[in-house]
Amino acid sequence: MSDIAISVEGLGKKYKIGRRKSGNLRDSLSSIFKRNSHNHPITQSPNQQINDFWALKDINFEVKQGEAVGIIGRNGAGKSTLLKILSRITKPTTGRFEINGRVSSLLEVGTGFHMELTGRENIYLNGTILGMKRKEIKAKFDEIVAFSGVEEFIDTPVKHYSSGMKVRLAFSVAAHLEPEILIIDEVLAVGDAEFQKKCLGKMEDVTGQGRTVLFVSHNLGAVNQLCSKAIFLSNGKLTSLGPTEKIINDYISDNMFLGGIREWKNSSKPKNNDFIIEKVTLSQRGKFSSELIPYEDIEVDIYFQNLIKDQNTSVGIQLFTNLETAVLSSVNWSSSTLNIDPFTNGKFSEGRFHSKCKIPEGLLNEGNYYINVVLLKNHNKVSLIEKKVISFSIVNTGYMREGFHQSWLGVVRPKLFWHTNKISNESN
Repeated sequence: MSDIAISVEGLGKKYKIGRRKSGNLRDSLSSIFKRNSHNHPITQSPNQQINDFWALKDINFEVKQGEAVGIIGRNGAGKSTLLKILSRITKPTTGRFEINGRVSSLLEVGTGFHMELTGRENIYLNGTILGMKRKEIKAKFDEIVAFSGVEEFIDTPVKHYSSGMKVRLAFSVAAHLEPEILIIDEVLAVGDAEFQKKCLGKMEDVTGQGRTVLFVSHNLGAVNQLCSKAIFLSNGKLTSLGPTEKIINDYISDNMFLGGIREWKNSSKPKNNDFIIEKVTLSQRGKFSSELIPYEDIEVDIYFQNLIKDQNTSVGIQLFTNLETAVLSSVNWSSSTLNIDPFTNGKFSEGRFHSKCKIPEGLLNEGNYYINVVLLKNHNKVSLIEKKVISFSIVNTGYMREGFHQSWLGVVRPKLFWHTNKISNESN
């Protein structure tokens, strides 16, 4: 018996994009009159041109039974389209796929639910669709309801549920009715943090039982925690496939600038009515780089324009790991209320400015990071935020310096103050 749960060969999905008829009476009558009119021949303007759009093209991969595979990529990369094809909601344009096992899919809030039926009735409906007998569903019923946390509303029609209630019940049904293959889209983001943690734990249990999970999420930390392998989709194409941490790094590298200097052309500069960001750089000892060492200060330089006269303004950074764990945030007035940034004096007129931030040596452990740049009005109102401006790596060169002995546990490794006294062994 094959150990392949999902096999995909040359898969592609093409859509027609452009002007579409609405299907209402007015447009239908209008088209009839235009076809029959000799004085008003139909002409096709450039705005009416229909084009082919490949949401997916030439996708090839295999997933073994019992594997948890994450699918990552930017919005519009084709992730949801792929899951809809594998869930047999839509047909591919090219290629083929083979699934060995019973599939349960959760692609959007309330997937597979009949809104007029109660939560209880929908549990039995979903189980029946999965090919389960009523006796099997009944045996799992109490466990499903308890996990979902909607016991009080289980006999209420689902149309009255909130989005969070729907997704909790839908996930609980999908995970507990023992499908061989569980397909989950970003829908879990609807739930609260506690329920998301429960869901990840349940999916880990599912894979531990030898079942297969396909998981689409923008939460890279969740993908890294759950999945041993990942697929990176970009513009409808499979860019890379392999160990999760490597694929996440491929995704981060593909979507951000890694050279130590990020400068925008005039047409692409991040801007709004208040500010324009021109350039951001990373350096150590005056050298620009995206590969930095842990035992030297890191300097972040931000060049920007203020477009408003006499505007109380602050510039700041937000630092994240490549798995989107927040490490720290800082603004140019936060070091001390008595130490106002000298170039602003708390207020400055319109013009071009350069702000420098220094991340002290030894603060960051080895790993991959990225920076957001934030500009605030009146020191507390975010006016412009540019996300994932520049990324960098803290690398271990093997150089042994006091206080920097190889990798340490954790994201940061600050120098904390310790003092130890010897306690006398003499009895009182």
